[in-house]
Amino acid sequence: MKIQFPVVITKEEKYYVTLAVNVDISSQGETVEEALENLLEALELYLEDEDSIIPESSEKPILTIIEVSY
Repeated sequence: MKIQFPVVITKEEKYYVTLAVNVDISSQGETVEEALENLLEALELYLEDEDSIIPESSEKPILTIIEVSY
């Protein structure tokens, strides 16, 4: 069985951080590729747990940036 997860990638200092938003699982790596590989491993481990909550099909997320004054 295969499932798709929407993933957000951000750069934080020298690491790329990946977040699978519908299951709140994240990982990091020194490159985008490494961060995605690490996230894939984390998701596979998560799905191995019989108590894991598998999200129903997810539509493509809408991602935007907003500016907040403070």
